[in-house]
Amino acid sequence: MTFSATVIIPAAGFGSRMKLDHPKQFHQLGDAPILIHTIRAFLQNSHIDRIVVVIASDKIKQTREILARYIGQLDQITLVPGGKRRQDSVQEGLKALDQGTDIVLVHDGARPLVSQAVINRCYETAVIEGAAIAAVPVKDTLKKGNAASKVIDTVERENLWHAQTPQAARRDLLVEAFRKLGEKDVTDESSLLELAGIPVTLVAGSENNIKITHQEDLHLAERIMQNRANRIPRIGHGFDAHRLVENRKLVLGGITVPHSLGLTGHSDADVLTHALCDAILGALGEGDIGQHFPDSDRQFSDIYSITLLERVMDLAAVHSYSLANCDITIVCQAPRLAPFLIKMKAMLAKTCKTEPGRINIKATTTEKMGFTGREEGISCHAVVLLQPSS
Repeated sequence: MTFSATVIIPAAGFGSRMKLDHPKQFHQLGDAPILIHTIRAFLQNSHIDRIVVVIASDKIKQTREILARYIGQLDQITLVPGGKRRQDSVQEGLKALDQGTDIVLVHDGARPLVSQAVINRCYETAVIEGAAIAAVPVKDTLKKGNAASKVIDTVERENLWHAQTPQAARRDLLVEAFRKLGEKDVTDESSLLELAGIPVTLVAGSENNIKITHQEDLHLAERIMQNRANRIPRIGHGFDAHRLVENRKLVLGGITVPHSLGLTGHSDADVLTHALCDAILGALGEGDIGQHFPDSDRQFSDIYSITLLERVMDLAAVHSYSLANCDITIVCQAPRLAPFLIKMKAMLAKTCKTEPGRINIKATTTEKMGFTGREEGISCHAVVLLQPSS
């Protein structure tokens, strides 16, 4: 089943912090104004049926002229006069939606570097969960200060995220949130949905999905655009091995394989998934699985390794990379794994948000040589190719 989606792009402000003599969304960035780059990203996306740009009423003619110059065909774009507050502009955009719209995304007009992968994740999560927000985990230590600029507390950064856009929701949920709380001052749609008691799911944004607010952001955006043009696919290799013992389940590729022995380790000891995680982290230049999920941390005790793979793929998404394909070799004397490989491929493909055809898994023996041949353990090699996702 397909769901019709519209993006509302609020761009009615001026952006006084940029210290320009014109609205920042009309400022040139590379080959086009900032707003054009933003609109182009959604014109390229297969999920988006219509784009509603909310602009200051006295700038509609100018915007229409800019769109005609840089985009040409305007059938997919509607211009709407904005309101006093950002949320007022979004509400005006909601009024302009076609009745058949199922999913609404809201994206800042001055956030021109959003990737297709981030847009897709927000749309797909809103379809399944009801509402979603793109965000990236807080990396820096956070300090709380007082009026005298003295540090009064260090804020625990675990489970803290930097909010971005798009923010997406089923249309009926967003309309209901505005109906109940539209008069209340909020900074974004996620805040409004939260106040209305509607759960919002965090999805991986991107460090490159910056909002242009100050002059230095323009220089950063230019560098990101240049780096994006020069980005290349990245290769990684991973290896893992675990000992076989009694009274443990044998989990490989997220699938429990019937056997008299299982693999021992701090987590579920899924050597296949661990090797794949290491390969992806290697391609990203992000170290190894031990650095991200140390065996000294009790939260990872007996954890299902597919959960770790999900987090690694979130990290890849933050870097704006996705899985192009992977080739995995399991070295195992027993049990016979061929009957389980299709299920493993399906599990890994789902977790990596790709097609099963991009996942190759082979199982081999060492003709009873070495620790795997003596059935003391199982090892696994994985090679991955990551592709730029924007």
